[in-house]
Amino acid sequence: MTRRRARETGIWFGELPTGSRNMITDVPGVKVGHSTIIHGSGPTQPGKGPVRTGVTAIIPHEGSMFENPVKGAYFDFNGCGGLHGSLQIREFGLIDTPIMLTNTMSMGTVAESVIRHMLKGNAKVGLGDDTIIPIVSECDDSWLNDAQGLHVKEEHVVSAIEGATTDVHEGAVGAGTGMTCYDYKGGIGTSSRVVATDAGKFSVGTLVLTNCGEWSELRIDGVPVGSLLGSPDEKRPERGSIIMVVGTDAPLNARQLERIARRAIFGLAITGSASHNGSGDIVLAFSTANSHLRFRHSGLVTEQLMLDKDIDPLFRATIDSTAESIINSLFKAETIEGRDGHVSYALPIDETLEIMKAHGRLI
Repeated sequence: MTRRRARETGIWFGELPTGSRNMITDVPGVKVGHSTIIHGSGPTQPGKGPVRTGVTAIIPHEGSMFENPVKGAYFDFNGCGGLHGSLQIREFGLIDTPIMLTNTMSMGTVAESVIRHMLKGNAKVGLGDDTIIPIVSECDDSWLNDAQGLHVKEEHVVSAIEGATTDVHEGAVGAGTGMTCYDYKGGIGTSSRVVATDAGKFSVGTLVLTNCGEWSELRIDGVPVGSLLGSPDEKRPERGSIIMVVGTDAPLNARQLERIARRAIFGLAITGSASHNGSGDIVLAFSTANSHLRFRHSGLVTEQLMLDKDIDPLFRATIDSTAESIINSLFKAETIEGRDGHVSYALPIDETLEIMKAHGRLI
């Protein structure tokens, strides 16, 4: 059975219109790439497998990220997780590398690989120019994956970056390959909204890496789907994390982008998560407007900036798009068996839709 995105089944997430793709890539210039690593089965042989992991790259624009950083911010609602490069984002309000997602113990490899890749196009880095601090975040896929094997390599990172397109694959792909969400198979999900404000018409897009929650929490459009489905046949012992990335072409500064990042947590809450003790619930937000020209300006710079009074529609767009992205990650992911016979089962779509119909959410 071909698994459909949530909206394709008739499930609704707020009143705002989506972009043409209903993906983060509806924000002009944004691309996403994955590298998926799957091989082996059976008992774990540390260093050999089974392997169920990968890496995902979010490219904010098609030019040089090093020469033209974008405005950026982050928010860590629950900090049991990692965000490499976060101090520089907080200090300067800029993101100057691709945003990379992977498994917890591969963060170092991914960071070094991004540096090596970017050095090829920026020969003066560290020789008079600034150095590179990659932006990398993670979730723990060790329930399905031989995490000790450190299977993400430089070639996987390069493949994700260089293969980035506007067509975003969802579910058990890239960094989402080994992830579990609400005790069902999770992974990558994305969505977008178009908003009209007094300052103009803008796109807001989100992409999530879902590895959070327990089955009884799952809500879809207010319906307690998880508890009505009942406990899955297999549940992992911990409650994981979630990384949420919000992109927009609205002209926002770092302070405003942090406010946007905070609203993504409402989208997570709509789907039911209590943000468990061991969960890294982290949001990155960026704006492709007013990209900073690192080497071309000195003195004063004039930029357009949205007034705070016009930002409310972007808050709503972030909340609804984040919630839809999370549910898309569940609707698109297929069952995966990982190490030692551990299984993360796909959300049963037919049963879920029957529940939604019974509660008046579908005709």
